[in-house]
Formats: sequence, C-alpha cells, structure tokens
Amino acid sequence: MGTVAVLCVILVGSRSPGGSDTGRSRPVRPERDVVANRVMTWNLCNPCKESNVHRAAEIAVFAPQVLGVQEACVRDVEAIRDHLENIHGLVYHVRYGTVLNKRSRCGGTPWKPGAFGQAVLSAAPMTDPVTEEYPEGGSEDRGYMAVTTEVDGQNVRVFNTHLAQRRQESVRAGQAAVLATEVARHERAIVLGDFNAVPDAPELSPLWSLAVDTDPGCRPARTAVGTCRATTDWQSKFDYVFLRGIAPGEYRVHPSRYSDHHQLYADLDLP
Repeated sequence: MGTVAVLCVILVGSRSPGGSDTGRSRPVRPERDVVANRVMTWNLCNPCKESNVHRAAEIAVFAPQVLGVQEACVRDVEAIRDHLENIHGLVYHVRYGTVLNKRSRCGGTPWKPGAFGQAVLSAAPMTDPVTEEYPEGGSEDRGYMAVTTEVDGQNVRVFNTHLAQRRQESVRAGQAAVLATEVARHERAIVLGDFNAVPDAPELSPLWSLAVDTDPGCRPARTAVGTCRATTDWQSKFDYVFLRGIAPGEYRVHPSRYSDHHQLYADLDLP
C-alpha cells in the first residue's frame, strides 16, 4: 500500500494555485522544439468563450520561442500552457501582467473575480518581471508587462501591452509615451501587443522613433494603401512586433477562427 501511495503522488504531481511554475512537476525537456528565434503576439479575444484546446493547437502550429497574449484570463492562460505541454509536447514558462480583476471577463466569484490582462509564455525562464498599470486606462484599465528572457539564445527585454480601445486617441497617446520611456532604457527590446491604432496614428509616434515593425513594408507614413498587412477581422493593423536593436526577418499574419485578431509572428535576426 505504501508503494502505491508514493506512485500516486508522483503521477499527480503538484501545482501552485497562483499559476506560476513554482512547485509544478515538469518534464526534464520538451518533447518538441520551439523555433528559437520566433516571437508571436495574439489578442485572444475576450469575452469570446473559445476553446483553449483550439487556441493551444493554433499556437503549436508555429511553436514560438516567446508568445505575448492580450485580453487574457489567468485560468485560460494556465489551460493553454497545459494543453501545449500535454497535447503538443511544448513546454513554456508563464508570467502574468494582470491589470484588472473582472468577473464578467474571467469568471470567478464576487469576492474573488478572475484576473485579466496580458501574459508572456517563453520556452526559456524569465527574469526581472515588471507589471505596470497605465496612469490613465480609458474605458478599461490597461497596462504593460516586461520580462527578460532568451530569444535565439540571447537575452532580450520583452514588453507586452494592450492600449486603450478605439476612439480614445488621447488616452493611447499617454500610454504609448509611458511605454516608450521604458523601452528606451534598453538597447535591445521586443515590444508585442495590441495597440488599437493603425501605423500612421499620431499616438504611436514615440514608439516609431525608437523601433521598427517586423513588417518591413510597414511604416508610420504609408505611401500606398495596403502596405501594412491587416491583423484584424475588420482589416486594420492593430497588432505589432516592434523591434529595437534587432533586425526583422521573416514574418507572417495568420487569420484565426478563434479570435477577431490574427496571429502575428516574426522570425528575428539577432546579432
């Protein structure tokens, strides 16, 4: 009986209630390899009540080294992380950038509503995590998070954000300025997110002065209609992989049936 009990404990493993990696039984190595120089951003769409199994399956197709998600409930991110590991053999660490506790978005109880915001999944461990709420969020609290992790074997500062909703240009301008100030502190950085603004929107100027978009044809002053690939179902480019001190490589925009935002990934050329 004692031997059976020990085996049960080993098989069940342990899991911390906060969703961090602490105390969680993990494989020594993943069953599949991620693409070491690939980063990806995806607004999960919330509330959309999509299957996390399907979300994980779409992420697994591209297997990025680093993934930034927005409109993310902690429980959904936990489930996606688990499905990526258990079904697809892809092992990720997770950091959360929660800015809001909202039962209508993420369930939970009235006294303990679900946590909502951004998250970063990385195949490599993450250090120096920062989560900041913008001084002005607009119609809903918004913020950014940042971590240091590895992309193509090199340490990079990665930011993930979700700016204020459409028709709140002045609010987004303030948020972008706050974010740009932090990005400017790093010689090499990747900024992922849903900016809710097209490339030539004035509020994005602080970021364009520091970084380039992974789409080489996309610039703040477009010379022709359609130069920038749309990243939403309503044919606007709202999602970005901004690069500071890193050269853009191949990129792809992949429409998804599980979100109103497309998946955007980039294979980077790190010096």
